Amino acid sequence: MKMLHVAVYGMIGLGLILCQAPGVVANDAVVPVPRPQEWWMARHNSMNERVKQGNVDLIFIGDSITHGWEGKGKAVWDIYYGNRNAVNLGIGGDRTQHVLWRLENGNIDGISPKLAVVMIGTNNSRDNTPEEIAEGVEAIVKKLRTALPETKILLLAIFPRGENDDDPLRQTNMKANKLIAKLDDGKMVQFVDINAKFLTKDRVLTRAIMPDLLHPNEKGYIIWANAIEPYVAKIFGPLPSGPQEAKDPVPA
Repeated sequence: MKMLHVAVYGMIGLGLILCQAPGVVANDAVVPVPRPQEWWMARHNSMNERVKQGNVDLIFIGDSITHGWEGKGKAVWDIYYGNRNAVNLGIGGDRTQHVLWRLENGNIDGISPKLAVVMIGTNNSRDNTPEEIAEGVEAIVKKLRTALPETKILLLAIFPRGENDDDPLRQTNMKANKLIAKLDDGKMVQFVDINAKFLTKDRVLTRAIMPDLLHPNEKGYIIWANAIEPYVAKIFGPLPSGPQEAKDPVPA
C-alpha cells in the first residue's frame, strides 16, 4: 500500500521534472502565481488576517463556488459551519496555481485545522488538459499534507458544469476527476464525488440548482452541505441542537 501511495504522489513530481526539462512546455497549473487584481490581493490578505486570529478547525479551499458560501450559501453555512470554527478560503476565479500561491503565502500559516475541504479546478478547464488539472490538484494536496500534517483532507470531485455530459468543459472535469480520485490514500486524504447529487437521473444540471450551470444557488449549497455532512460529522460530531438540517431540494 505504501508503494502505491508513493507512486500516486510521484505523478506530480515527475510532471514537475519534465516541466523543467529544456524544450518541454511547463504545466502552468502547478506553478504558484498570484493574480494581479487589487481586490484579489485584498481578499487574500483578509484571509491571512483571519487565520492569524487562530481558532480554525475547518477550512474550505477553492474558487468562486467555495467563495459563494459567503453569498448564496451564507444561510446554509451558518447552519452547518457557524459553530465549527470554519474559515472560507475560496476566491472567485481562482485556478489551481492561484490556490498554490495562496497556500504558500499565508493562508494556512500557524493553523492546524481538523479538516480541509478542497474543491478546485473548474477554472482551469478551458486552458488545461485533464492531466494538467489533476497535477495542479495533486500539488495542492501535497502542499496541504506537508504544511498541515495533522489535517485530514476531504477532496471533492470538481463539480458538474454545463447542461449535460456533452458539455466539453464538463468532460474535461470528469476526466480530471478520475485522475484525482487516485489521491485518496485511505488515511488522511479522502476523495468524494458528490456530483450526482446535483444532477437529474439523466445527468442534467438544471438552472434550479445552478442558474448559470456553474455556480450553485442556495438550493445547491444545501445539497453540498448535506452531501458532505456525514464526513464532516465524523470529525466534528453531529450538528449542535438548534438549527435543523436543511432538506435537499429534488432536481427537476
